Amino acid sequence: MKLSIKKTLQQALAAHKEGKLQDAERLYRSILQSYPNHPDANQNLGVLDTNKLIQLYQNGQYDDAKKLAQSLTERLPKYPFAWSILGAIFGQTGMHTEALNANKTAVILSPQDAQVHYNLGITLKELGRLDEAEASYRQAIALQPDNAQAHNNLGLTLEALGRLDEAEASYRQAIALKANYTKAYNNLGITLQALGRLDEAETSYKQAIGVKADYAEAHHNLSLMKKFESQDEQFLKMQELNLDKNTPEEERCHINFGLAKACEDLGDFEEAFTHYSEGNVLRKKLLNYDISQDEKYYKQIKSNYQPNAQHTIDIDKSEKNLKPIFIVGLPRSGTTLVEQIISSHSQVTGAGELSFVFKFGQSMATGFSKSSSYNLAKFRHEYLTELMKVSKDNKIVTDKMPHNFLYIGLIASAFPEAKIVHVKRDPAAVCWANYKQYFTSKNLGYCYALDDIISYHGLYENLMEFWKSSLGKKIYNLDYELLIVNQENETRNLIDFLGLDWDEKCLSPQNNTRGISTASNIQVRKKVYQGSSQQWKKYEPFLRGAFDIFK
Repeated sequence: MKLSIKKTLQQALAAHKEGKLQDAERLYRSILQSYPNHPDANQNLGVLDTNKLIQLYQNGQYDDAKKLAQSLTERLPKYPFAWSILGAIFGQTGMHTEALNANKTAVILSPQDAQVHYNLGITLKELGRLDEAEASYRQAIALQPDNAQAHNNLGLTLEALGRLDEAEASYRQAIALKANYTKAYNNLGITLQALGRLDEAETSYKQAIGVKADYAEAHHNLSLMKKFESQDEQFLKMQELNLDKNTPEEERCHINFGLAKACEDLGDFEEAFTHYSEGNVLRKKLLNYDISQDEKYYKQIKSNYQPNAQHTIDIDKSEKNLKPIFIVGLPRSGTTLVEQIISSHSQVTGAGELSFVFKFGQSMATGFSKSSSYNLAKFRHEYLTELMKVSKDNKIVTDKMPHNFLYIGLIASAFPEAKIVHVKRDPAAVCWANYKQYFTSKNLGYCYALDDIISYHGLYENLMEFWKSSLGKKIYNLDYELLIVNQENETRNLIDFLGLDWDEKCLSPQNNTRGISTASNIQVRKKVYQGSSQQWKKYEPFLRGAFDIFK
């Protein structure tokens, strides 16, 4: 039998060498049927499977690729590439916890391989574990300093951490290593825009398009930076891409939002509405959104409020180093402007949109973790620990995550000393502002259909009434329309509610130079102006009465 196996192996090796891969695979598998642990047959079949695996992965055949990768890890459990590509497959199919385990195994098996650290970084960032993602990318760079992709992804992570200057440096390093790195040019533009360096941001987007003329996301970003005076070269290129049947849906989505902005600049509101509609339909389809998901979520929030409210924090026995100010409301309701105003105060740090409430408190707010004094204190401690990292030595820090309005009940229980500012805006204005905005977050699926937005606005208003009846004056309601009409009086009332001494700089939020990574980062660099809440009326003829419910 041993002689027969030896002969079969020789035949398999010969077939493999001659490129007769199907014959080689069949012979290797016949050996493994009798000797499952045969080292040469396993190793050489692994090489064949690796090539097949790469092809399946590149073709997007993830189900077949996953089965083959799992088979490979079972036969060759110490083969790092098999674990690495299995992690990539899990990541592509949204199985991020499984991807994490596979990528960690690859790192253990091959700790000196820069690629496995890079892959682990991707998964950690997807899971929101940004500090760990940063460490993985830095390890990849330490092992392979000329890895432009690692520098670019490190920049994305640093940007998410709010460290915009460091993100800029990472993107520039990626470009220095790879001169035509279009993604890095686009990402650099986003960071420069957040830093308020708008001319440089526009140049960076143009550089991305200069390298790759059909780069849809860069076209979209550039369209938001400039004022279209005519159907210029960029406009015509976006039209060409939109009409090209080979343009992928995700790219056509970006192009339609870009064309909508251009048509709006040119005063063609009917055509702009057409492009907004087309872009939104594509975005909703890509996100596979259904309003029933949010309806169920709101019910969970309400039903779990009372159990959580039974538990309180003893402030005298808890951390008191920081005092958070939570600025909440629907996206595009004016929360960025309000944070600009408050963080203009010398004693306040504006930390932007922080994910910490969701990350540490969502499970308790929705009933997935036990309601207890211990868990409430744990949430408070974890939140304040992360807040300290972005406080910049100030004891008062704003957290402007709009959707924290979902968790006001939990916030009030865990932070009795905190201030909660709810920014309200005209319903039609805020709904339209959300409809015309492409959000990079995948968690705002309700924004991409008018009926969904209107329904979601109803859920939001109902929940805010629930919080008002439960918490009363704990929530400060700030009317955006009143703020822009009577800026000084409303600002003084706001600062007084926050318990701060008056600071004249709060009247000039446009002079606040902090980084802003939200959709409003261009508008809030200007003086407070009136009229933005009336912009939707230019589209009223095409809305078919959708907003009549708000009259």
